[in-house]
Amino acid sequence: MEYTDLEVWKESRQLVNLVYGITRVFPNEEIYGLTNQMRRSSCSVPSNIAEGCGRKTPNDTIRFLHIARGSLYELETQLYLSLDQEYLNKESLDAIMDQLILSKKLLNGFINYYGSL
Repeated sequence: MEYTDLEVWKESRQLVNLVYGITRVFPNEEIYGLTNQMRRSSCSVPSNIAEGCGRKTPNDTIRFLHIARGSLYELETQLYLSLDQEYLNKESLDAIMDQLILSKKLLNGFINYYGSL
């Protein structure tokens, strides 16, 4: 199975799209701050899933999946910071958090599955 067939990779791409959408309206002074950080951490998730799958060794794969999981937690914090700064409203936060939580669940499941092989 290719990584592009994995539900976890597909759903994490949806998360990236949501992050890019919400950060388009962030203030211009955040372009090198939260906007950049959020985009980078969200892009890191599907990228590290792909890289891990491309390594073809269990230890490397698990390591990159853990990096992807760390990026999800980083993004989660950045989303709360964006709410604190009033760049996001509660409804926008809730919508993107639903996708983030789904991505976390899928990634944790994939890590557990892959670790049991």
